[in-house]
Amino acid sequence: MLLDEVGLVLDMAEISIVIPAHNEERFLPKCLAAFRRAEAYAGISIEVIVVLNRCSDGTAKLAEKAGAVLVHEDEANLSKIRNAGAAVASAPVLLTCDADSVPHERVLAVILRRLQSGKVVGGGCLTLPERWSLGIVCSVGAVMPYLIWHGVSFGLFWCRTEDFRAIGGFNEALASIEDLDFAKRLKALGKQRGQRFGTVLRAPLVTSCRKFDQFGDWYLFLNPRFVWRVFRGTDRAAADQFWYEVGR
Repeated sequence: MLLDEVGLVLDMAEISIVIPAHNEERFLPKCLAAFRRAEAYAGISIEVIVVLNRCSDGTAKLAEKAGAVLVHEDEANLSKIRNAGAAVASAPVLLTCDADSVPHERVLAVILRRLQSGKVVGGGCLTLPERWSLGIVCSVGAVMPYLIWHGVSFGLFWCRTEDFRAIGGFNEALASIEDLDFAKRLKALGKQRGQRFGTVLRAPLVTSCRKFDQFGDWYLFLNPRFVWRVFRGTDRAAADQFWYEVGR
């Protein structure tokens, strides 16, 4: 709670949610509606921050109508986009999620309970595709060893806002795998304190399969060299090919 100048009690958001958005009018409404359901389930107040990135569709109007805080960042760099949203976050807990993903109704309640326990520094979320195929299973299997090796998860990141800022947020020098890099540094911070990196398992995130729709379900499995280029983190051409310049 927060007191204003005349002593009235003001509601203060407990979680700030940063959502990068590049022409997301197709997916954003479902994402925002799901977070509002999660807000109601947890009985808390959230602050939704939509970071508009080179949008030429109705994303901004949809986000504004939904009551989101709007931030503009036109650089083709997901780290800068997420950091721009985090820079204006006012809540003590910070969460970042992609616009084409739908969070579970219980996810915010689970995250707050985990952080309040003091046993975890933050973490990620079990992420499930909106559809399955043999190609998707094999392609996911092509990248899983990287996550297992480092003992982290991704999809939806959450931690205390002060800890996000303490580790410098997302690394803006990276063109890709900025999420894996962030998870590793957050895990390292927790290790210093005797805290674990947590993964929300019982309130999974469902994400779109638009990359598989664009490139094919077998693409990652059949192109291990491309996967290697992406996981280098500094290959701008690979990042543009898969994320920033698709369809442009």
